Amino acid sequence: MRGAGHPILPPHLPSAKGTYLLVLASTGERSVRIGHLGALELRPGYYLYVGSAFGPGGLAARLGRHLRPSGRLRWHIDYLRAHTVPVEFWTIERLRREHRWAAALSSLAGAAIPLAGFGASDCSCRSHLFFFEQRPSAALARLLARARRSILAL
Repeated sequence: MRGAGHPILPPHLPSAKGTYLLVLASTGERSVRIGHLGALELRPGYYLYVGSAFGPGGLAARLGRHLRPSGRLRWHIDYLRAHTVPVEFWTIERLRREHRWAAALSSLAGAAIPLAGFGASDCSCRSHLFFFEQRPSAALARLLARARRSILAL
């Protein structure tokens, strides 16, 4: 899936700062080097990444980068994004929920941590990336009841 998924950006990317969850789909199997973190063994299924956007440009800037990846690999998610397709994202404005959401995702049935430390180099979370064989949209709706959902692809 290299280079896959350069979706048209939704016009409703929130400009506020906040927390987001990005759902990525993978159809292939391959080993993906994630910077200095090591190799992630990519397999078919869904990868959920939790992040925060409290810097300049807020959620719109961060999600915009993830939805149309640049050639520059800066964050762990950039390495994975080059081999996956974004299918939906969830946002909550003005609230720092990154660590709370990561803890909640790790407790969902079917959740696996594909690479410890992914996206969590600045905190004590085990990971901010989770793998599910099936798309966990219903479970996410219950878990993220106050968040806003945007579907990019089915």
